[in-house]
Amino acid sequence: MTSPDTEFISILGATGDSEASSRISSRSLPDVLPILGLSDIVIFPGAVAPLLVETGPSVRLIDDAVAGDRLIGAVLQRRPEVADPLPEDLHEVGCVMRMAKMMKLPDNTARVLVEGLWRIRVKEFTSTAPYLCAKYELLHDLTDDSIEVAAMMRTAQSQFQEIVKLSPALSEHVRIAALNLEDPGHFADLIAANLNLNLEDRLLPMLNREHEVLNLSSKIQSDVASSIAKTQRDFFLREQMRAIQRELGESEPNSGEIKTLREKIDQTPMPAEAKKVAGQELERLQQTPPVAAEYSVSRNYLDWILALPWEKETEDKLDLVAAERILNEQHFGLAKVKDRLIEFLAVIKRRKQIKGPILCLVGPPGVGKTSLGKSVSDALGRKFARISLGGMRDEAEIRGHRRTYVGALPGRIIQTLRRAESRNPVVLLDELDKVGADFRGDPAAALLEVLDPAQNHSFTDHYLDLPFDLSRVLFITTANWLEPIHPALRDRLEVIELPSYTESEKLQIAKRYLVPRQLEEHGLTRMDVALPDATLRRLIQEYTREAGVRQLEREIAALARKAARKIVGRNGHARPLKLEPTFLKTYLGHAPFVSETAEVIAEYGIATGLAWTPVGGEVLYVEVTRMPGKGSLLLTGSLGDVMKESAQTAVSYLRSQARIFRIDFSDYGKHDIHIHVPAGATPKDGPSAGVAIVAALASLLTRRRVRSDTAMTGEISLRGRVLRVGGVKEKVLAAARFGVKHVILPDQNKADWFDVPAEARKKVKAHFVQHISQVIRLALEAK
Repeated sequence: MTSPDTEFISILGATGDSEASSRISSRSLPDVLPILGLSDIVIFPGAVAPLLVETGPSVRLIDDAVAGDRLIGAVLQRRPEVADPLPEDLHEVGCVMRMAKMMKLPDNTARVLVEGLWRIRVKEFTSTAPYLCAKYELLHDLTDDSIEVAAMMRTAQSQFQEIVKLSPALSEHVRIAALNLEDPGHFADLIAANLNLNLEDRLLPMLNREHEVLNLSSKIQSDVASSIAKTQRDFFLREQMRAIQRELGESEPNSGEIKTLREKIDQTPMPAEAKKVAGQELERLQQTPPVAAEYSVSRNYLDWILALPWEKETEDKLDLVAAERILNEQHFGLAKVKDRLIEFLAVIKRRKQIKGPILCLVGPPGVGKTSLGKSVSDALGRKFARISLGGMRDEAEIRGHRRTYVGALPGRIIQTLRRAESRNPVVLLDELDKVGADFRGDPAAALLEVLDPAQNHSFTDHYLDLPFDLSRVLFITTANWLEPIHPALRDRLEVIELPSYTESEKLQIAKRYLVPRQLEEHGLTRMDVALPDATLRRLIQEYTREAGVRQLEREIAALARKAARKIVGRNGHARPLKLEPTFLKTYLGHAPFVSETAEVIAEYGIATGLAWTPVGGEVLYVEVTRMPGKGSLLLTGSLGDVMKESAQTAVSYLRSQARIFRIDFSDYGKHDIHIHVPAGATPKDGPSAGVAIVAALASLLTRRRVRSDTAMTGEISLRGRVLRVGGVKEKVLAAARFGVKHVILPDQNKADWFDVPAEARKKVKAHFVQHISQVIRLALEAK
């Protein structure tokens, strides 16, 4: 393998190969030439180049050539890394070259100076040892004296002269050599040897490209030099101005501010990484003029870093007795929920850290989910913060915006910690099921890191771009129902269900919390207004129909306003105003829910069902009628696909069991069956209405009324089985509110019966069934 010698200077002769051919005639060339492989250099006719010969066969080839006619064939290798190339490792086209000088070195290598003579093509290799020898043929340039060739030659000469002026790598003697050449082929070899061009027919386009590249490089260097000169000039003038101010005893405009920030950085406890970033940002701020837009950006960023509670926290008060007392004082009932919260606090007391699941309080509106979070913070002695997630659709609301955006701010998590001034507050993420998603990202996905105890120790906000430890924050989430919550997020939550309040619980809540609060808000006392239990009970039964107590509090507020007006009108008479139940119609109007209580079923084809909704349980009615037609099944009432399939299953089962239930389907093809569920504007779906539908159908077809005091829920199958359903607790509470005495439930839901509050279990008797035949026997009256 032979490479160019970097210690020699490559020279291109001014006269090209015309002078070389004058000394050696092509007729005197031997038929066979020794072939030397070149690793990374091409020898052109007329070129003079230094070579370093390193391998043993190549050195022997040089020794034999020196002893002979000094002529060698040089061919470029296909792979430069091959030390001793074989014939298949070489290209076909090469150059005959003459050795001008040779010098042997002590390390058995040789330096030679060679001169290219003629271009050749290798035809056949005659030997491979001790070195390669081959027969060849000379390649001559095509002679063309046309005007086009002359014009191209002149244009190439002009372009090459411009390139020589712009390129520092080309010396003056190259320019002189180009001016003295008249043969187009020799001129092309000259350019190719100096600019690494290898196709003569592309000479002018390549020259033009090289010229444009050099012009562009020169322009870029000029622009960079101008920019550097301007920057240096501004810096020099700014330093001069600072020096003058120091001589005059004047300080820089922002020196006091920089000093204050530096002191804050030194005094504020924060991780080493945050302190390092703050110091770098302060140095950048010090170099930025106060009038620049970047100054306010850097200043705001420093303010956020210094305002965060990196090491500041409140001490926990892990007194379980006091915590239980606080929960009981602020909430009535909810015994299971309180027990779970006390257990959670006990684990924190034992482990001294929070490394467990995130609590999620799920229940209807108005049952006290948000206030429970506040009670937990009071019990722990921690600061409380609430973040409403309802309607949030932008991921940046959680992670913040990057500082490249105008008006960028950290996310809601970091903002909340700054306001709380503590790194271990109780943060309530309210309405988790109301989080949305659009083209700006999915906030629920961003919450995965926040609510994962294994990851949130290094939460990175996009604005801060610094890890912040959220593992000490106690996150509590709330939701009305779990279905809309992202599955991966739901997997990180420990769900605690809050049931609807019973009538007695609402009465106690009203007496202990709602009435005193509303009297205080309206400037009244118990000496001014008296609300008997009978009035509150009637208010609960006839003026509200809800799982929580919000509507009840609004009705109490309305009574307080009426009472305040009456007291003011009688000039503060000393006798307290007692609001009897008979006053409710006068003050609040007609009771809206009286007629819905235990409706008496007087017709065939009507059954009472139970449904679950995100706001609690509901009672619904299924109505069925039959009319002349073609055997069609009509379904109305905004029913979903699952509910429609339940209706079809009920019809198919009764048709298949017509003989057992003594139903005459002989004229089925002459009548249509219409199933309707009232409240048509409200969408309804789910399998739990199957039992009510089959009972209503059986009532119509057997001419037996469904019992008015009985409600039912359960999924049905084609085999007549009654299957398990959800929401039993809420459904039974709804039945108790509506005055239902008996409920029919699937046998598989027996365990759920004990989750129903004792008050509701006393009012309602449960019947557990496994088959539709049991439902028909219990639900339908005797003939």
